[in-house]
This record gives sequence, structure tokens and C-alpha cells, in this order.
Amino acid sequence: MASEKSKMMAGQLYSAADPSLVSARKHAHAICHTYNLQPNGGEHRQVDLSALMGQVGRNCLIEPPFFCDYGYNIFLGDDVYFNFNCTILDCAPVRIGNGVKFGPGVQVYTAGHPIDPRDRAKGLEFAIGIEISDNVWVGGGSLLLPGVTIGENTVIGAGSVVTKSLPADVVAVGNPCKILKRIA
Repeated sequence: MASEKSKMMAGQLYSAADPSLVSARKHAHAICHTYNLQPNGGEHRQVDLSALMGQVGRNCLIEPPFFCDYGYNIFLGDDVYFNFNCTILDCAPVRIGNGVKFGPGVQVYTAGHPIDPRDRAKGLEFAIGIEISDNVWVGGGSLLLPGVTIGENTVIGAGSVVTKSLPADVVAVGNPCKILKRIA
């Protein structure tokens, strides 16, 4: 029988109440808590989030507070910047390319809940990975939902809710997020 973690990673329905997943989340939350409490700004932190994350490229800066579910499913390219109060629910892989910038309060959710009320009553959920290509700007307060892919150089306006994938070289805004114009 497949473990709940392997179901989670495969995009199948799984129980987030599984003891091994609860333990992994507690571990990640403890590291984030310690990271968030340290003085001197993000670039001078004594706690190194690269030990928690799947990959952290060169010259990355994550301003506190920062929150995630597991950490090991987050893969950052080079020159990534997260402004204050970003959250990544990384139940599935979140791949963030080089030069990506997040405004304050950006939320990235790979976790979702089934529409069928019987599955929800059982405490089941699912996760679908998110991919953000190089040189993307995500405006403050934006929300990226499970399974979206953002093409390179795209700009997402502040407060947008990204429910569907966006191509490269566009400006997209709104709830739901829609393409406003192409970037020449």
C-alpha cells in the first residue's frame, strides 16, 4: 500500500493527518518560526532555509516572515526574492526559476480539497505542483492555485488570483487572473 506521502507527491487523494506528514510539517514550521524571529534582516539570518528546501540558488533573499508546509518541495533558482509574509503550501513541488520576484503577501498553494463532500469528510486532499519560469514578477497579495504554470517574463498584477496557467511575456491581472496585454 502506498504511503500518504507518496500519494501526496503523485497528485492522488491523501490524508494530511498522516503522522509522518504531520511530523514533517511541524519540523518545517519550527524552522520557519526560528527563521522569522531572528534579527538583522533576511540576508543575515543564522538559520539557513536551504537546509529545509529542496534547492536554493545563489543570491536568494526571503524576507521574514515566511511560511511553508514542508520545504523540501520548494526549488528556487538564482536571484529569487520574496518580500514579507509569503506563504508556500508545498504539498507538491514548487519550482521557481531564476530572477523571480514576489511582492509582499504572495501565496502559492499546491494543496487542494476534493469537491466530493464524502472525500472532504474523510479529511482527504490533493496536491498539484506549480512552476514559475524565469524573470516572473508576482505582485503583492497574489494567489497562485494548484497546477498553474507561469511563463517566463510574465508579470502578475497585485491581488490577482491565478486559477489557470499563463504564457510567457504577458501582463495578467484580476480575479480570476486574465491576460491584459503582451510584453513586447
